[in-house]
Amino acid sequence: MNLYRLLQQRAADGRPLRVLLIGAGKFGSMFLAQARRTPGLHIVAVADLFIQRARENLARVGWKMEQFGAKTLGQARRSGATFVTEDASPVIASDHVEIVVEATGNPASGIRHVLACCQHGKHIIMVNVEADALAGPVLARRASEAGIIYSLAYGDQPALICEMADWARAAGFEVIAAGKGTKYLPAYHDSTPDTVWSNYGFTSKQVAAGDFNAQMFNSFLDGTKSAIEMAAVANATGLTPAPQGLAFPPCSVDDLPRVLRPAAEGGQLHHRGQVEVVSSLERNGRPVARDLRWGVYVTFAADSDYARRCFAEYGLVTDDSGNYAAMYKPYHLIGLELGISVASVGARGEPTGTPDGFRGDAVAIAKRDLNPGELLDGEGGYTVWGRLMTAQDSLACAGLPIGLAHGIKVARAVRKGALVSWRDVVAPDSEAARVRLDMEARFAAELGVQSSTSQVQDSTT
Repeated sequence: MNLYRLLQQRAADGRPLRVLLIGAGKFGSMFLAQARRTPGLHIVAVADLFIQRARENLARVGWKMEQFGAKTLGQARRSGATFVTEDASPVIASDHVEIVVEATGNPASGIRHVLACCQHGKHIIMVNVEADALAGPVLARRASEAGIIYSLAYGDQPALICEMADWARAAGFEVIAAGKGTKYLPAYHDSTPDTVWSNYGFTSKQVAAGDFNAQMFNSFLDGTKSAIEMAAVANATGLTPAPQGLAFPPCSVDDLPRVLRPAAEGGQLHHRGQVEVVSSLERNGRPVARDLRWGVYVTFAADSDYARRCFAEYGLVTDDSGNYAAMYKPYHLIGLELGISVASVGARGEPTGTPDGFRGDAVAIAKRDLNPGELLDGEGGYTVWGRLMTAQDSLACAGLPIGLAHGIKVARAVRKGALVSWRDVVAPDSEAARVRLDMEARFAAELGVQSSTSQVQDSTT
């Protein structure tokens, strides 16, 4: 509650938080729009492979040319302006920044940037939830060993969910479920970039007038993004997926306590302490009234006569037993809220969510029959979608993480709807794959699972 005061003090002392933003796309641009209005915050550098696009986005969100016209890092730090570059590596290695915001959305880039931050002692805020779902638990451990903070990004739904779960627990309540809302129908798992706009209800005119990436938007629709985000939440909160993954029950905000309680008590949860995503559509396609499509929620239990009586006295909407209640935020502001993470990490030394275990994983599922020699095209594409699994189940069946299922070759046939395993592909020899396999080896032992990926690790090291 004191972040603004702490930022004001940093500004008054002439010690603004010095930040590098990597990736000036939509999320990064939203952050930049607010960063220029935030005291005690200095965006020393913006790194983007497309420098002209970065400059255009800075201007588009209200920055004046002189504010991002610094010619060197040193000039940027001295003048308070911003240096725009295509190469993040020398900025991370310099002493001109203390916090790095990773907003590329590319899992391999995210892992590389985290490792560089560990090497050079820079705190890292991971907008890149794709990289976090792929290897966050081991990256967070490496960050801790390096003495830096690894934080999820406020404004993105996982960090907001972590905050709500923390609120409930700090108030003495058991968290029964936590998650978010989305637009979901079972048929959407087959959606491709060719069908995404009709599934969203966008016209060709709307698409032509906007800045839309079909594959990125499709990852939200086909269930992949939900799996990635709920894996991140599970790994940061201790909540766990159901054995079958996400069920996407249709649910209004008023029905959260009834639907998101254990099945044994009339709800739709497999167990207490579950991550789940609710749908804004009934299974017949009819919209859910008062849906939570853009928001996040937590359900929690009174578990005492006195707390149940207080729920009733203060007008909480509960299930019919009066024991389960919910809190929710109807919206998330994405990059507009990211400054909360920067302030928390830089001024208070606390992450806004960080993985502390491997509990959930997003694994590749074939959208159609896959044949040897084909290349997988990653989240939101034509070949695979991501399903949430427990970490134990993913390790036991050697599931291929969705974050690596891009540009790699199919080695043996996989039927539509089947899980794609490490054995079904030609294992990539990449830094991202090596970090992921290191994580699998570490956590397989901790979780008591006999992982079948050791042969892959041998071939990639």
